[in-house]
Amino acid sequence: MNRILWAVAGTAIVVAAGAGYEIALPVPAHSQTAGPPTGAQRGNVPVKVAIASRKPAAVQFDTIGTIQTIASVAVKSRVDAVIDQVIVQDGQFVKAGDVLFKLDSRTAEAQLHQVEATLARDQATATNAQRDVGRYAPLVSKEFVSRQQYDTSTTTATALEATVRADQAQVENAKVLLSYYTIVAPIDGRVGLVAIKRGNSIKANDVPLLTLNQIQPIYATFALPQSSLSEVRTALKDGPVAVRALPQGDKNKPVEGNVAFFDNAIDSTSGTLSIRGKFANDEQRLWPGQSVNVSVIVRTDADALVVPPASVQIGQSGNFVYVIKDDNTSEIRPVTVDRTIDGNAVISKGLNEGDKVVIDGQLRLAQGTRVQIVADAPKPGDAS
Repeated sequence: MNRILWAVAGTAIVVAAGAGYEIALPVPAHSQTAGPPTGAQRGNVPVKVAIASRKPAAVQFDTIGTIQTIASVAVKSRVDAVIDQVIVQDGQFVKAGDVLFKLDSRTAEAQLHQVEATLARDQATATNAQRDVGRYAPLVSKEFVSRQQYDTSTTTATALEATVRADQAQVENAKVLLSYYTIVAPIDGRVGLVAIKRGNSIKANDVPLLTLNQIQPIYATFALPQSSLSEVRTALKDGPVAVRALPQGDKNKPVEGNVAFFDNAIDSTSGTLSIRGKFANDEQRLWPGQSVNVSVIVRTDADALVVPPASVQIGQSGNFVYVIKDDNTSEIRPVTVDRTIDGNAVISKGLNEGDKVVIDGQLRLAQGTRVQIVADAPKPGDAS
């Protein structure tokens, strides 16, 4: 009988469900929930923070430039000759006046000796003519010598003096020509490849024997947007404008220099201004033709508000940071980042000095999330 009653009851439940009625069945107490777990239920989110602080921060323009020599000389011979000696080697550093090549100068030396002999002969003749003038002078007044004879001797002495001066010019010219057979460095610099070796015949002003590049000091040439011209000119009025150049791939500190020149016109095609920075290059880290990262520092803000760049997040509405309030809850704070310099993000709007900003753990945060600070709060620029 009981089995029949249970079967009828089960049939009634099935029929009712098929008719569209809802049957409320009992639910175990342990399966009831009040929704997804909250942040408080999950526990405090661990984060690392930094403190927004004020410190000097440079205002600079960053770009890419190319290293150029201040002077580059293609050394050529000024006479036809044979190379007798090659004094320098490939890649050698030389000073202005150092001997690079010696040419076969025997013909030039012989020509010098010839004009020197001519000078000596004419000097002797001129000296004798002057003695004649000295002898004739007192005899003219006594009419022992005719006036015409005296005038002739005077003219001869004057002509011979002119000949001596011409001979002296010939000697000087021969000495200059002889100097061309010793080729010296016109500037301080580094020798490139020595293209022509000893024993080769060369012609005047023909192919370069070598190229000499000045390495110290040196230029970095780069371009800045025309919008930066006003700030660069204003900075130059106050004194030297610092330039930093870092060769690509170099892990050391940038090389320091100053702005030496900016062009007298803006390139209308690119809208940029060509500028040169000059560097002492004492360590020779800058090399002609090298690509470098350039920073032009136009001024320094003495009291800029800075935070680590890791604290700044990018959202649909712009940049923001998570600020930890006194009750250890997070707050989303929109900020305006003016620039990033020397490992610091300069904040122009949205933060106050002393605010704690999250630098690690942002992915688990939302507005009002309770947090636990798990590390000391370093200031921007402090060693981690």
